[in-house]
Amino acid sequence: MVRNALILLAALAVPAVAQAPQMPKTAPGAPDAKRVQAGTYKVDPNHTQVLFEINHLGFSEYSGMFVEPSGTLTLDPAHPAAAKVDIAFPIAKVRTTVAGLDAHLQTPDFFDAAKFPEGRFVSTRIVATGTTATISGDLTIHGVTKPVTLNARFIGAGTMAMGGPAKLNIGFQATTTIKRSDWGMSMGIPLVGDTVKLTINAAFAKEG
Repeated sequence: MVRNALILLAALAVPAVAQAPQMPKTAPGAPDAKRVQAGTYKVDPNHTQVLFEINHLGFSEYSGMFVEPSGTLTLDPAHPAAAKVDIAFPIAKVRTTVAGLDAHLQTPDFFDAAKFPEGRFVSTRIVATGTTATISGDLTIHGVTKPVTLNARFIGAGTMAMGGPAKLNIGFQATTTIKRSDWGMSMGIPLVGDTVKLTINAAFAKEG
């Protein structure tokens, strides 16, 4: 009995900060543009993905992604045309469902990660209409920079408190379609498609 009482007292003495945070009962983010504040936002690398989808042998649409991207978004809801977005993604962190393919994609046959370690999109013009936007910019992959246009939609905004200090978070999804041969990657065409659908699922946390 004494031993059980001591164990109970020890458990009660654990500081509150050591206890697991209580999960919210509703999602902190919502598609409410009024929640967006002016400022600079930093990419959340754990919840941002740069995805690609390509036809494989005429049988399937095959997807992969670049994980742990970085970058910033600067915006002012009162002046949406002045917004700027810059997202970089490490080529060595390309991921598919096959480890051998991940390694092959990093070779000179495809992205050549040793020579061109980073891909990057930098906006040059943004035209916003409600909760959607057309984002023009320069996409650099494989040492080649070409203009592309992203079709973006606002996913949500809200204050995130789990895992650290409370910060305003916002998220967008942006898509475009390119031909990989335009960026000097023609390996496998036409068995593996030339047309590639790109999707950026971007989450940002407000700085400051």
